[in-house]
Amino acid sequence: MSSASRSPAEAYAHSRRNAQRPKLTDFLSVISFELDPFQRQACEALEDGHGVLVCAPTGAGKTVVGEFAVHLALSEGRKCFYTTPIKALSNQKFADLTARYGPESIGLLTGDTSVNGGAPVVVMTTEVLRNMLYSGSSTLDGLAYVVMDEVHYLADRFRGPVWEEVILHLPEHVQVVGLSATVSNAEEFGEWLVEVRGDTSVVVDEHRPVPLWQHMLVGNQMLDLFEGDQTHARINSQVVRKTEELVRYHVPFSRGRNRTGGNGRAARNSGFKPTSRIDMIQRLDAASLLPAIVFVFSRAGCDAAVAQTARAGLRLNSPEETEEVRRIVDEKTRDLPEADLTVLGYWEWREALERGIASHHAGLLPAFKETVEELFVRGLVKVVFATETLALGINMPARTVVLEKLVKYNGEAHVDLTPGEYTQLTGRAGRRGIDVEGHAVVVWQPGIDPKAVGGLASTRTYPLRSSFRPGYNMAVNLVHQLGAASAREILEQSFAQFQADRSVVGLARRIERNKEALAGYTEAMTCHLGDFTEYATLRRRIGDREKQLAKQNTNSRRIETAKSLERLRKGDVIAVPSGRRSGLAVVVDPGLEPMGEAKPLVVTEDRWSGRLTSADFPSPVEVLGHIRLPKQVDVRSPKSRRDLASTIRNTGITVPSRGRRQTTADDDPELATLRRALRAHPCHGCDQREDHARWGERYHRLLAENQQLERKVAATTHSLARQFDRIRALLRERGYLSESEEVTADGKRLTRLYSESDLLAAECIRHGVWKGLKPEELAAVVSSLVYEARRDGPVEARLPQGAVADAMLKTVRLWAEIEDDERRLKLERITRQPDPGFAWPVYRWARGESLEKVLSAAEAGGNELGAGDFVRWCRQVIDLLDQIRDVVGRQEPVGAAAAKAVDALRRGVVAMM
Repeated sequence: MSSASRSPAEAYAHSRRNAQRPKLTDFLSVISFELDPFQRQACEALEDGHGVLVCAPTGAGKTVVGEFAVHLALSEGRKCFYTTPIKALSNQKFADLTARYGPESIGLLTGDTSVNGGAPVVVMTTEVLRNMLYSGSSTLDGLAYVVMDEVHYLADRFRGPVWEEVILHLPEHVQVVGLSATVSNAEEFGEWLVEVRGDTSVVVDEHRPVPLWQHMLVGNQMLDLFEGDQTHARINSQVVRKTEELVRYHVPFSRGRNRTGGNGRAARNSGFKPTSRIDMIQRLDAASLLPAIVFVFSRAGCDAAVAQTARAGLRLNSPEETEEVRRIVDEKTRDLPEADLTVLGYWEWREALERGIASHHAGLLPAFKETVEELFVRGLVKVVFATETLALGINMPARTVVLEKLVKYNGEAHVDLTPGEYTQLTGRAGRRGIDVEGHAVVVWQPGIDPKAVGGLASTRTYPLRSSFRPGYNMAVNLVHQLGAASAREILEQSFAQFQADRSVVGLARRIERNKEALAGYTEAMTCHLGDFTEYATLRRRIGDREKQLAKQNTNSRRIETAKSLERLRKGDVIAVPSGRRSGLAVVVDPGLEPMGEAKPLVVTEDRWSGRLTSADFPSPVEVLGHIRLPKQVDVRSPKSRRDLASTIRNTGITVPSRGRRQTTADDDPELATLRRALRAHPCHGCDQREDHARWGERYHRLLAENQQLERKVAATTHSLARQFDRIRALLRERGYLSESEEVTADGKRLTRLYSESDLLAAECIRHGVWKGLKPEELAAVVSSLVYEARRDGPVEARLPQGAVADAMLKTVRLWAEIEDDERRLKLERITRQPDPGFAWPVYRWARGESLEKVLSAAEAGGNELGAGDFVRWCRQVIDLLDQIRDVVGRQEPVGAAAAKAVDALRRGVVAMM
């Protein structure tokens, strides 16, 4: 509400409210726009000294609350750390805050960048803050506020635990500001924050500031997904009718492409042809629905889409806009080495940008990605083909979001989008203060059900699930800082354990209800002659023993049958006991398999020919006689089969009658004892015995269910602490903790190694596996601890021969030992197998070879690397080498080699900011 439209009473109340919170009033004068109610509520709570959790849709403006925490820190002369999950978001927030408060007040710390780290406000990735907390960094002095942007990222199974580590280890006086996408269990998350951080206000806002309209592009028609008002929205009947019609007459496009009728026109069933990307973009442009983000979920698909639009001559920018694009591109890429421009695909990328089109994915060079982001925000790029990483917090809102598919690759398999992911992606549509409404478009193709899409678009239940679990570095740091007992208590305070304990509450209630029912069953089967519970237990034990013996008997017979098949020889006459092939048969080929069971080829007296297996025989096969057969028998010849059948009948051999086999149950002493005890029991003579027995059966079924529930509760309660105990046991065995739970010298080295393969790196250092390696050789071997191939299945990686191959072999052997220990101690797989797929590229780069040579050689070796991927993996190798240098020391050969390797790798595109 503007000041001009307020009544005198409202103006007085507003003035009084501002006077009560002078810092918020001061902040409002800086940002020069009115806050939404949820923003004001969160900011007021923050000024009142509370921690805050803000859950709001993408684009709602929740970062304003984080920016107010920055304002509070600067006005109070204290510090604020602004943490983000990814470097791109850190860079963007650093630029925003620097523009507002000046470069002297704002710093940036990411894995490979350090700018003004001693500033009162520092933007950083969450891992950097976690490392500071464990090392007891002096940078934490004076810290008053920590903003955790995209805090729902703690559900990420790879990096999520870091968020919980930070929340648990921050000093008590630090106010935490959590900014999250809308989740359905915000109250639960807030309750946990209150438990571990103290007073925390939970502010939830589900209102989108810019309304979002859902559409489906079916063929060449863009239709609304829903009809009716917002309260009673239902799937548009026109969408359902149109898609059903296409499905009914659909022949896959690739198969029906060349079918034509007699008049040369496409036949009626020529198949569904999807709208081309060019037509789709032109349709959006004509409807004033650009700028748009088109989610493709494939890096190669994004680049191919850009190339496709360039080939079609699509141009979305005016001559003036093209000139502005050129100026910004020149400024952003002036530090790129001239020699690398061609291999980077610079000229094609630049040409597409001038047309107003770009791709955005993790495989892009960082400089390219940042240029695309800036041009898109300025409206100079009209269409971006992107993977889902763009949806993660980066400020790139659009008028329209297009989803080409509803399936994405999650690193292990192709999976359907969840409602939460769908909301996160489509949440980019609608620019606050620019667009009246946003638009989400799903491109229909065979297999997409409009009702399922409607479910994705309307579902509002996507709970936040903790992915927290202890690891080696975490365990040794906790023991070093707190001692084993206190460390165990800290793990019990995690959100993961909080959620696990809550899930137990419902199970515990069920157990209690079952116990009450069991008491009722006990009463119903009460017998005046004796203890019927005891009698029912005897009956159950007899039934269990009979089943066990029957199973043993079946297994034993199956083994004996398989062995009897192996003993068959050519010409043996046998009896097939049952089925259509029953009767006498002669073995033509024994069918012995070196690695499997025998499958003899036979001809029966009814002239059938085929192979038999142990499944055709309920008992071992008995040889009834023998026929002399010619060397070659052609079972495909009807005459040959007829002659063989006649020979079998003329032998005079008959199928033996099958007598009743005595089961092992008749001879089992344990079963005989149980049956005697049952007959001797007083309740055996009760005239209501069977009625009581039915209650007894119900009693035992419910008792078994209750015991299973109790085991589940026991496994869930203190589960993280038990995992922590097993990790400590392994660390004691390997000498990182002493028997008295003191951190050893090797353990102190492990406290400073932050990697997925932290223990493996520590073991390689401890055993001297990397001693004597040259800088480029060390970089190659260390890369196997950070690199992870994107493709499915193992790829045979080539390695530099000599020292690299030897050190890699020793590294893999150490990993195998660790994995054996993890399996023995029933630890979840913590240490992943080294992946040597990046060894050759990083080895060549460290030797000083050109980017073109490195990438070409990688492609020739079957490992196609994008420039962005190459830079990202190089920087991760540099990060681990930096840690190794600091842990071992520059004076040691391995430390010196690590330092030289870092210098060799940090050049050209890898060294660019």
